[in-house]
Amino acid sequence: MRIGLLGTGPWAQMAHAPALSGHGELDFAGVWGRRPEAAKELAERHGVRAYDDVDALFADVDAVAVALPPEVQAGLAARAARAGCHLLLDKPLAATVEQGRAVVGAVEEAGVASVVFFTARFQSEPDAWITEQAAVPGWFTGRAQWLGAVFSSESSFATPWRREKGALWDVGPHALSVLLPVLGDVRRVTAAAYGPGDTAHVVLDHTGGASSTLTLSLTAPPAASGAAVELFGEAGVAVLPESSEGAVPALVRAVDALLAAARTGRPHACDAAFGLRVTEILSAADALLNVGGR
Repeated sequence: MRIGLLGTGPWAQMAHAPALSGHGELDFAGVWGRRPEAAKELAERHGVRAYDDVDALFADVDAVAVALPPEVQAGLAARAARAGCHLLLDKPLAATVEQGRAVVGAVEEAGVASVVFFTARFQSEPDAWITEQAAVPGWFTGRAQWLGAVFSSESSFATPWRREKGALWDVGPHALSVLLPVLGDVRRVTAAAYGPGDTAHVVLDHTGGASSTLTLSLTAPPAASGAAVELFGEAGVAVLPESSEGAVPALVRAVDALLAAARTGRPHACDAAFGLRVTEILSAADALLNVGGR
């Protein structure tokens, strides 16, 4: 499969480009970016072509991987799908529900495969744990805590879209990607903006009867940063295991999932439709945070 990369930022450099160039079943064909000089530099580093015209890249490849802000990703993903390209997308799928629906509509109309990269869903230990807990009945409640230090330390990930959208949209998708497969879809959302910076607290009422709480922040002290998920129910307490794998091996597995979906025609659990559902829940929570005077 010939694949192109859209984006030249830190995530594209440290994760996407190495994963694409090192995958044995991919032909990493080229890079497009909003800054042509950055695209040229990244392309030269991996021995591929830098594209000035994104539509020319779409015409030359079978698939694209996207490492761009959500509002930029959504429009380009829809264009790529209409050009017949399979999609390896980043989370969140889009900045609005309307944008997310446009991506899903383009994917369905074109009949292309899609995978949204939720990190924990493509790391061996966490993914196995999620599958195991999803088969366990009687969960009563869950708790997810995703704390980052992006805004409280010198970080290359303190990008404009993260400053605008905050932890809800950056790390909230990770928490939802773990909780939804286990506790089920969400029928009610409550959210409040208590705490420093962009800290948000979200309470979810799941269709299976369980509840869950999310504490999300990119303003945590560096010593307090990290992620944790706990489930409580008839079987006792289950704790999400930490993964020793970095982003590149997880992205390689996401590529494997995209290849399988393209080959078989069977959607992956983390496809664009799942990404849209996550976007809908984030949007509902965001509306409540805005009402509360974020």
